[in-house]
Amino acid sequence: MDHSDDSTTLDLPLPARRERTLGLVLIRRMAGHGLQDSRAAMLAMDAAGPGFPKLLVVARALVLELARTSRRRILLAPCCAAGMTRDEGLLVDMIAGGGLELHAALTDDAPCTTALSTARALGRELERVALRNGWRR
Repeated sequence: MDHSDDSTTLDLPLPARRERTLGLVLIRRMAGHGLQDSRAAMLAMDAAGPGFPKLLVVARALVLELARTSRRRILLAPCCAAGMTRDEGLLVDMIAGGGLELHAALTDDAPCTTALSTARALGRELERVALRNGWRR
């Protein structure tokens, strides 16, 4: 179901934290180019080093779970866009630790199966990458 306020306009700025931008780009790549996208794999490998498989698996699981359970289209911008859609803002906030209200807004109150816990797992993995790379001190 499309809402009248759904828009692909880039109303929101990219996340200020580098690891959240990485997560957003991984999700955009996988949603737009398939779960096995080689550029997403290279981004994860470059950022996470030897721990990259876990980052990829969790990001893939989130994309798959949201695609499977959402009751509406989740609007994503192209992978290198300079801003975020409203849906991407909700998704980034959910990954950053947001609760059920974000999941409900993103999926039109779809049953919360594992998407919320998968989003939190991705957030923890992105935090690990940030600490590994010294992005936050």
